[in-house]
Amino acid sequence: MAETGQIKVAIVGAGNCAQALLQGIEYYRRHPADTGGLMNADLGGYSVADITCVAAFDVDARKVGRDIHGAVFAEPNMAYKYPGVPLEPGGVTVQMGPIMDGVPEHLAELVVLSDAEPCDVAGVLRESGAEMLLNLLPTGSARAARFYADMAIREVGIGFINGMPELIVCDPAYQEIAAAGGMPLIGDDVKSQIGATIIHRCLSELFVERGIHIDATYQLNYAGNTDFLNLCNRGASKHKTKRAAVEQVIPYETEISTGFSYIELMKDRKTAYFWIDGGNFGHAPLRFEAKLEVEDSANFAGVMVDMIRYARIALDRNTGGVLESACAFLTKHPPVPMPDAQAILQLQEFVAGTRER
Repeated sequence: MAETGQIKVAIVGAGNCAQALLQGIEYYRRHPADTGGLMNADLGGYSVADITCVAAFDVDARKVGRDIHGAVFAEPNMAYKYPGVPLEPGGVTVQMGPIMDGVPEHLAELVVLSDAEPCDVAGVLRESGAEMLLNLLPTGSARAARFYADMAIREVGIGFINGMPELIVCDPAYQEIAAAGGMPLIGDDVKSQIGATIIHRCLSELFVERGIHIDATYQLNYAGNTDFLNLCNRGASKHKTKRAAVEQVIPYETEISTGFSYIELMKDRKTAYFWIDGGNFGHAPLRFEAKLEVEDSANFAGVMVDMIRYARIALDRNTGGVLESACAFLTKHPPVPMPDAQAILQLQEFVAGTRER
């Protein structure tokens, strides 16, 4: 077990999500009495301020070789900057990782590839003492994501949290190794704090519970960050996880569509539209529309801080494998899907120690 009160994480991808995560952690470290914006101020005795980044990997020349606390503000990052919360150098240098499929052609104009040699990822993880690896790679980076999963799960033996829609935690091969080795897994694909997926699920559950038959529904998301530019070009896996998250709560077949659009001037501000077409009593027609605007990366980070602490609780108990309750509540494509109300009750039992996972 690591030093009490400290949760050591390694980060793959020093992009907008890493920026929001690290600056958000610093915000709550500086304002310990402020619990606004947190789903849980305390989880198993751990606060957000207990999270520490001990290793980081990227491929952009503007980030590789720099302290992670400076690298996350380098272009093309554009996440919301918390006023009055500077990140002082933390002594963690961003290491060059393998490129593989992490920089497709449509992102090449935004990424300045480093000419440094890729590091020994497993060696860096071991030396850093990281307890878990956070995968924040761009959607579609299937080979790169599985490389890092292999390094964490197969080579080093640490926890793995998959923040992208590559189906790693749902893979039985990784599940078996992690369960045997006491390595917690959470994934796949983060369900944002209040994002399009969780709202779409809640709306769908409400309509079903009230007897409304959903004939068709869609959600449209747009923003101007690199994630949305990427999603518009290779977002097939994201479409899959988003649709699956909504399908899980509708007990019959219906038409579900998801869409993405890249609008550069929006930067990290995301807008989501929701549309539901259906019928109520006697199939009288009903149509619902709604809109959400949110800082995209902060929305991600608000969930990641809980994922990290759930994984640390599991490590303290030597519980490896899929953390089913955390996955069901916090991810779009969990290995064991369940209604959110059921998942949160099971999470409370997990924290209390009356449920293993």
